[in-house]
Amino acid sequence: MVLAFASCKSSESAYKKAYEKAKQKELAEPQVEAPVEVTPIAVTPVQTSKSTASTAGVRQEKVTVVSGNALKDYSVVVGSFGVKANADGLKDWLDGQGYSAAVAFNADKAMYRVIVSSYSDRGAAADARDSFKAKYPTRSDFQGAWLLYRIY
Repeated sequence: MVLAFASCKSSESAYKKAYEKAKQKELAEPQVEAPVEVTPIAVTPVQTSKSTASTAGVRQEKVTVVSGNALKDYSVVVGSFGVKANADGLKDWLDGQGYSAAVAFNADKAMYRVIVSSYSDRGAAADARDSFKAKYPTRSDFQGAWLLYRIY
């Protein structure tokens, strides 16, 4: 048994010596950093057509209304859930706050979207999203509210 400990100790010290030798060699080598060249890039404004500008910053999804009122083209989404019961719970809470919320299902992503309001134009929807976020400044989950453009 003593022989077993003695052999382990000698291999351990050999490993330690090799490690220390490599570490010293690494520290002795000068560290050279390659110079980095920065090339300036000219930025030109991009011209967009009116149709793409009206949907910029908006997620486009094909959704089906599961509960609540019918949707218009632009909707304010305040929650996304993989479980319908969770989406229904938020919808019920929003209904209790005076909203007429809806739950829509995105089959491609298997997600339930809780929609607090829906509008025909993007500007009105963006204003509603911003006022909703301002009404609940301490609700971090509501600060992620976003606009949905419904694809048919």
